[in-house]
Amino acid sequence: MPRPRAPSQARLRVGFILARRFTLCAFANFVDVLRLAADEGDRSRPILCEWSILSDTMEPIASSCGVVVQPTARLGDPKSFDYIVVVGGLMQEIPNLAPATLAYLQRAAREHVPLAGVCTGAFILHRAGLMDGYRCCVSWFHHADFLEQFDGLRPVADQIFMVDRDRLTCSGGASSAHLAAWLVEKHVGIGPARKSLQIMIIDEALRGEKPQPATPIDVSSSDDAVRKAILHMRQNVETPLSVEELARRLGLSRRSLERHFEKAVGRSPSAYYVALRLDQADLLFRTSRQTVAAIAAATGFCDGSHLARAFRTNGRAMPQRPATSAPASMP
Repeated sequence: MPRPRAPSQARLRVGFILARRFTLCAFANFVDVLRLAADEGDRSRPILCEWSILSDTMEPIASSCGVVVQPTARLGDPKSFDYIVVVGGLMQEIPNLAPATLAYLQRAAREHVPLAGVCTGAFILHRAGLMDGYRCCVSWFHHADFLEQFDGLRPVADQIFMVDRDRLTCSGGASSAHLAAWLVEKHVGIGPARKSLQIMIIDEALRGEKPQPATPIDVSSSDDAVRKAILHMRQNVETPLSVEELARRLGLSRRSLERHFEKAVGRSPSAYYVALRLDQADLLFRTSRQTVAAIAAATGFCDGSHLARAFRTNGRAMPQRPATSAPASMP
């Protein structure tokens, strides 16, 4: 006779849905926090946390980097988990979720099992109709893609993760470790959460509202208000926001935002915004074949004359396109 299985001691049970070409880093960071929190030291026994990789076919799932992961359990009762976590990856694979997996997620939502979207997993949950009325965190890198695919929705791209009732979303990468640590702290305890991050050489657990790192921000300030404002600026280069709107999105007054900028970067938010747009225009001049008018429009200037005037006003020369060499003659 087989030995009866001991009752589970798990305080946190997570089921993973891995999309085709999922992001390995986002998944690995999340599951490693659970692994390290689940047992003493680094022994890796799934005691306080349990996790399964779910599948309708049990076929191996290839990540975006080519590493293949083997599912560990078939789709079953979603209520056997405290959370179902969908790990997304390459944009073009988002529509390719298997119908059985889609139905499983919709069943989980009906039965009030919290759902998490990691990386582009948030896109998958939206496409499944499971994010209506919820706030959603996406990477700044995919912000424009989200707006294009889901008209009328305003994702949050200035935080590392978002918890809105029974929907959790994060931008992927290292932020998935912080979301996992938040869950561990909630269900297992603050000690195991801190231990996991320390072993992973992550200095401290970050709250969800911590701003995402973006393309290199030429400011070393630790001022979260400034960093979040810059993220909004980068996401709205073509149609610049007013300083009042930036302040409103951050829950600050205009004067308060201006004080943050003066202290952090020594200039006003409007001056920083113009400089950022000019940097983008300079990049387009050097790397694209767009007309001056098109570059002006893409960086929020009325026309080429307005763009040239902005360069002069800011003490910068209008960029010159790199000379194109004539093709060499055949011998």
